[in-house]
Amino acid sequence: MKLEIKEQDLIIKPYNQEGPIYIREQKGRFQRIRRYLGWVLMLIFIAIPWIPYKGHQAVLLDVASQKFSLFGLTLLPQDFMILAMLFMTGAFALFFVTNWLGRVWCGYTCPQTIWMLMFTWVEQKIEGSRNQRIKMDKAPWSATKVQKKVIKHAAWLLISLITSMSFMAYFIPAKSLYMSLFTLEMSGIVSFWVFLFAFCTYGNAGFLREKMCTVACPYSRFQSVMFDKDTLVVTYDQQRGETRGARKRKADPKALGLGDCVDCNLCVEVCPAGIDIRNGLQYECINCGLCIDACDSTMEKFNYPKGLIKYASEKQMDGETTNPFRLKLLGYGGLTALFILAMVVWTAMRTPIEASVIRDRNALYRVNFEGLVENPYTLSIINKTQQPLNYTIGISGIDGAVLQVPESILIEAGKMKRVPVTVVADGYGLKSKVTSIRFHIQALEDASIGITKESKFYRD
Repeated sequence: MKLEIKEQDLIIKPYNQEGPIYIREQKGRFQRIRRYLGWVLMLIFIAIPWIPYKGHQAVLLDVASQKFSLFGLTLLPQDFMILAMLFMTGAFALFFVTNWLGRVWCGYTCPQTIWMLMFTWVEQKIEGSRNQRIKMDKAPWSATKVQKKVIKHAAWLLISLITSMSFMAYFIPAKSLYMSLFTLEMSGIVSFWVFLFAFCTYGNAGFLREKMCTVACPYSRFQSVMFDKDTLVVTYDQQRGETRGARKRKADPKALGLGDCVDCNLCVEVCPAGIDIRNGLQYECINCGLCIDACDSTMEKFNYPKGLIKYASEKQMDGETTNPFRLKLLGYGGLTALFILAMVVWTAMRTPIEASVIRDRNALYRVNFEGLVENPYTLSIINKTQQPLNYTIGISGIDGAVLQVPESILIEAGKMKRVPVTVVADGYGLKSKVTSIRFHIQALEDASIGITKESKFYRD
């Protein structure tokens, strides 16, 4: 797709380079998709911490206790691998979608975009349309202006506080978190994080807005690495649209020497990033499709075919066919599927108990007054379930050996307990100075929860 640069294009400054961007309200199919999807994602985000599971919060990322609970699955620091695979799955899934559909993550599901457009929607409901907001901001301060500004910022702060509380509920039990807020008994450290996240939401969605996407977010910078000639991006059909120019609705554009673009500038006014898509692909574009909705509505009014601005690949714009089975796309998709499979296999093979055997460092063995050989050990047992369990410990590998250990050991949910044990055996009955033994750890409440660990028994 070749882009012709005209002399006047070289002196065009970026749209609204300085000052705030006033986004025009736009209706259309892509706006509906994003709005409905945004509401669904926000409701899921708020609701997840309130979902109960077997008497506990279904999703709780307890950083203080280094324990993550996910619908009955308890992840401890020893389970770091599954978290690493989860992040890699998300990364490759993002690469896959980007290579296929461009920056649709940014345009439809990124929290920054969702909250930014929600704040803009609140602003429109309180202060009016785009032209009304521009006029009010340029006007001197008055009682009406102050009233609208106060109401708007109060609504923004309320949304920010709800967002922050919802986010913190993933790390602190939701019921106790909200109870401490309403009773004014929230601790200093929790208060700090709640108001910090609320302040960040208020600042990012209310003031920084597109600056987070164009300046702070690194994704906009390296997106081009994942694009190719088959990637579907928001594209302006320059061949059909140029030369731009205003005209009457019933005028014949060919007779006037004009293209289909009526130069209404709506595609610029609805853009959250404040760019002009007619100047070609730009890294600021988040593929939200708002300019498509705006252009299609204009084309409909002029009785022109829709699609002057549309989702299309470079090959499609050159009259070729997009290849859905290209190597890069299949590679990203294959790696995503591979990591998902690895997580499923790892979860299926994961045991709800973990243990290790540590020998006494001071002495390999000792001989008691009865002439029997004693070997001391320390068993570290981790209960990776969400219920407290009682465990028994047995040994095998040495006939007649006695294990000195409590009859049962209670370990709380998600906790580790160190249990000192001693193995006593007749040294003369052993053929070697070093004999392999096995410790069998079994939960009394559930026969499927058990583990066997090997160690060595020493004699003189």
